[in-house]
Amino acid sequence: MHLFQPVAAANIVVDMIIQNTSIEGHTDLTFTVPKGDLKKTLAIVKPVAPISGWKRIERGEHRQGLHRRRGHEEQRRGGARMFEAMAAENINILMISTSEIKISCVIEDKYGELAVRVLHDAFGLDVPPLKKK
Repeated sequence: MHLFQPVAAANIVVDMIIQNTSIEGHTDLTFTVPKGDLKKTLAIVKPVAPISGWKRIERGEHRQGLHRRRGHEEQRRGGARMFEAMAAENINILMISTSEIKISCVIEDKYGELAVRVLHDAFGLDVPPLKKK
């Protein structure tokens, strides 16, 4: 895709890409980059977007990305646990992408620290590992 070639050339990591088509037939493309690379990415993408056929660019600066890697079966249970934990704290998931080994979601920046704590507790990451004898 012409849009991502110059981004990759600038060594900007694109973590999540979501593309869908609306009822009107318009294609929406959403992708995430590290917060520190947002301005650089916009400077690269704005001149390239019209050439690639994109009509409008919107940005969301106040977003957090959360990632969780798991096995396939546990992925399903982990997804449900993640949704329940986030919902219990009224944290809205703005975007989500899943694969067999990973769940990634984007939330509002202001909930980043809370979401990490909530997920940390939900998955029992506060329990110290067992010591080997």
